[in-house]
Amino acid sequence: MSNKREREKRREERIAAETQAASGERRTRMLQIGAGAVFVAIIAVVVVIVVASSSSKSGGDASNLVEINHVDKLLSGIPQQKLVLGKASAPVELIEYGDLQCPICKEYSEEFLPSLIDSQVKPGKLKIIFRNFPIISEESIPAGQAAIAAGAQGRGWNYIELWYRNQGEERSGYVTDEFMESIAKGAGVEDLKKFNQERKSKATQEEVTRTYQQAQTFGFSGTPSFAIKGPGTNGIELLNTPETIEDFEAAIQKAS
Repeated sequence: MSNKREREKRREERIAAETQAASGERRTRMLQIGAGAVFVAIIAVVVVIVVASSSSKSGGDASNLVEINHVDKLLSGIPQQKLVLGKASAPVELIEYGDLQCPICKEYSEEFLPSLIDSQVKPGKLKIIFRNFPIISEESIPAGQAAIAAGAQGRGWNYIELWYRNQGEERSGYVTDEFMESIAKGAGVEDLKKFNQERKSKATQEEVTRTYQQAQTFGFSGTPSFAIKGPGTNGIELLNTPETIEDFEAAIQKAS
């Protein structure tokens, strides 16, 4: 079976399983949220959960990060503004709604992103925007907030890409304060005190809430999901989940 078919099968199976299992889990409440106030209330609980689980060793290994140099090389010289990668003048915006715990997001990061960066982002044709769509578990919320906090110091995409390359098993408890801070160090976040303050701030909570609700408004039900905007589109157009690099390139060409 091809990588494309395997990936799509796993994605479909994961979405179906999560939907079925959601009835008895806190994640159900996340997926059914319609009001930002409820979402923010969950976030407040999550902070306590993450701190309490800081001794967990399952999943990602905070003490043994890999591919730091690879990520640095991949993103070297590319402007970053918050969670936007690429020149501000780039005419086309590719928007990803992702979950840092999502294994399919990790695959997209490793399989498609390098080619898009080399052929589209570096020449100034495209900028890629990451928006949090935390649907896997409560742990996805502080993970997303941490990426936003890293983005405030111009290292958001280093944080995201390094996270994916050190991603643990979803819902395993590896998303701890220790792991998030370790990723920040590896990503080149200079002011860790500020990073830790901002990732727990009301502003980052509101940002995660906002992008979560955006994804719901678009009708997205899984991660990663993509949208695109450019001179050739009628505002933001939904791509859902392109299956090949050619699909991405065709959408970018059409939007240009």
